[in-house]
Amino acid sequence: MPPPSDIVKVAIEWPGANAQLIEIDQKKPLASIIREVCEGWSLSGSEQFALRYADGPQLYITEQTRGEIKNGTILRLAISPMRAARQLLERIQSHSIDARLEALKELAKLSADAAFASEFINIDGLVTLARLVESGTHFGEMLAFTLTAFLELMDHGIVSWELLSLSFIKQIAGYVNQPMVDVSILQRSLAILESMVLNSHSLYQRVAQETTVAQLITHLSNQEIQTYAIALINALFLKTPEDRRQEMAATLAQRHLRAIILNHIIRGNRPVKAEMAHQLYVLQVLTFNLLEERMMTKMDPNDQTQRDVIFELRRIAFDGDAAEPSGTEKRKAAAHTKDYRMLGFSNAVNPALDFTQTPPGMLALDNMLYLAKLHQDTYIRIVLENSSREDKHECPFARCAIELTRVLCDILQVGELPNEGCNDFHPMFFTHERAWEEFFCVCIQLLNKTWKEMRATAEDFNKVMTVVREQITRALALKPASLDQLRLKLRSLSYSEILRLRQSERMSQDDFQSPPIIELRERIQPEILELIKQQRLSRLCEGSCFRKLGNRRRQEKFWFCRLSLNHKLLHYGDLEESPQGEVPLELLTDKIAVSDIKAVLTGKDCPHMKEKSALKQNKEVLELAFSILYDPDESLNFVAPNKYEYCIWTDGLSALLGKDLSSDLTRSDLDTLMSMEMKLRLLDLENITIPEAPPPVPKEPSSYNFSYNYG
Repeated sequence: MPPPSDIVKVAIEWPGANAQLIEIDQKKPLASIIREVCEGWSLSGSEQFALRYADGPQLYITEQTRGEIKNGTILRLAISPMRAARQLLERIQSHSIDARLEALKELAKLSADAAFASEFINIDGLVTLARLVESGTHFGEMLAFTLTAFLELMDHGIVSWELLSLSFIKQIAGYVNQPMVDVSILQRSLAILESMVLNSHSLYQRVAQETTVAQLITHLSNQEIQTYAIALINALFLKTPEDRRQEMAATLAQRHLRAIILNHIIRGNRPVKAEMAHQLYVLQVLTFNLLEERMMTKMDPNDQTQRDVIFELRRIAFDGDAAEPSGTEKRKAAAHTKDYRMLGFSNAVNPALDFTQTPPGMLALDNMLYLAKLHQDTYIRIVLENSSREDKHECPFARCAIELTRVLCDILQVGELPNEGCNDFHPMFFTHERAWEEFFCVCIQLLNKTWKEMRATAEDFNKVMTVVREQITRALALKPASLDQLRLKLRSLSYSEILRLRQSERMSQDDFQSPPIIELRERIQPEILELIKQQRLSRLCEGSCFRKLGNRRRQEKFWFCRLSLNHKLLHYGDLEESPQGEVPLELLTDKIAVSDIKAVLTGKDCPHMKEKSALKQNKEVLELAFSILYDPDESLNFVAPNKYEYCIWTDGLSALLGKDLSSDLTRSDLDTLMSMEMKLRLLDLENITIPEAPPPVPKEPSSYNFSYNYG
């Protein structure tokens, strides 16, 4: 009978004594359990002791965390958190440098424990550490442990960061700004400053005054502190007021932050780790969020400066550097309206009205102007190419550019805060100073290409945008390292390739995942499993030849085993040589009743794999070994000739014993047969939408006096 769920069996250690094996009743107070443990070792003053885990972080066990203790856990009796905190605080203030260093080492380790941290803070231990830092008398290893302990204690959230003094902040910032500081001290100082910035607006202002971005960027060349420096830059960027973020971004650009990250981190001599990837993702998000203001700004149709930008788009596309054609204002307006219609504006008379929807707002116009000025040949080619097409097949450039900008903002989540734990950064956005605009330029060319491949008309606009979104999303998922690689990946993701991928994914999903299909699959699966089971038993009836394992290998010997047709007996016997066909039962002199089989063992659990000779066997033999245990205490040991035979026999024996078939071959056969059977049964439903729910039952007829005319 299994023990009650509130009883946990553990071992408890105490230096110089034999471990106690006890059962902890989770309903009893922890203090009474500790008292019983102390009595077992004749220790007095049980209130001065506590239980800790013996392995891992060795955290203290409290009433709140005792539910996490598992059966078989090794615990350790230790002095209580309060007693440990008082002892360490005394040792930290010792006159002996060695004693103080050892105390700080232990404190740095214990500070991660919430129970200890609470006690240490209650006796003003945190204040003592802050004073040690402010004094500036600690250096090297001693200072590193002091900062580690301080950071761990603060991370518990027991004390507000607002309580830190200005002199403490100046001292920590001084370590970051000094050119020659130990890496361990620099790491912890950067981490403390990051926590200050993220946890307090007033502290952000102080840290921003004491720490220069230029100094932080110089630390990026050191691989040991890159992550900490980027994290602090991100924290400052995140907490900067909105009206100053563009200024902050300009400062980072002037200091060539992007190029330094690209050369020293992304293309460095070691792979980007998860924490660094997260920080690069955060920086990417914060950089793109600078676009939010333009994305949410509507165009003012009465603003002449903004209208001049639209006029510039028309001029570059159709006039080049030529002067404004002569004629009346009315004639000019008519010509311009025609040009705006060719440019693809929905409101050809007043194109400014196309930019009143947010998102994408004015950001779309910014993208279009960047394309027209920086990639003028591409812009003119796209516009003129569509001007020469039939009216119904022309790709409306302006409408596409506006919608594409909205799609890109949605894909890259412009305006949203970074997600904790996400590390989805894209290396290519660190390869160009105007990465967003260049990304748009690549994608607008893709849209024009896809429009042609789909032979789309104006009615197909939404379909084209759906395909383009999928092309961009799939390409980004491949993490291209540069914009050139993005172009190559997008080129391979043509419209026909997207259709092929969609079809392939539908096939791999077993023709949709609607409830009726899932129900049909559940009904079919037992039939398929029974079919596999009968095939396995049929193969056992045919029998297989196995090689004998022995110490002497001068001559190989074989033996054969097969199941009787009534599935009641296993017949086996030795053979002089490997058989060429079926072996008759008369030649197999030994037999085992299936009813006598107790278990089937595999791999290293087999008796013949535990013998001394088995130590010489290689991994391949170990993976092919299985044994039958039968009454009274006998075993029949096998080594299959290959993986297929191993799966056939282990499955067949499981079927004889009424157990589930669990081999790799069964999973493969089940997937194959299920897929084939589902496709056959759904063949008549091709191109027919399967409803989520069954059709309603019709109302009963008013009468059952039906008339049948067989005339």
